[in-house]
Amino acid sequence: MIHRNFNSEPIKENPHKVDVRQLYNDASAQVMHITLLPGEALKPHKTPVDVFFYVLEGTPTIHIADEMLAFEKDTLIESPANIVHYISNESDVIARILVTKAPRPEAKTKIL
Repeated sequence: MIHRNFNSEPIKENPHKVDVRQLYNDASAQVMHITLLPGEALKPHKTPVDVFFYVLEGTPTIHIADEMLAFEKDTLIESPANIVHYISNESDVIARILVTKAPRPEAKTKIL
């Protein structure tokens, strides 16, 4: 049995300068755990594969194309490939989000 706890995984260096930890990395999919402190945000970017976000804690704002909405815990949000998206934490509490990319991207994410 393979298992991982996000607290045991190292923070990955990333262009967003936030807490990102890789939990799964296979050709079929990639799963990252993101923690955003109040006021933190990812930079707008495009991912070459479909992505979905699952809110674990807090109420992060998900920005996809020209839409944006704060979502509660236990919500799944889909973002199609090659669409500008990002996550921000405009609340006063920590937000934790699982991000799944499927399949694992072979091309780099384009930061805008």
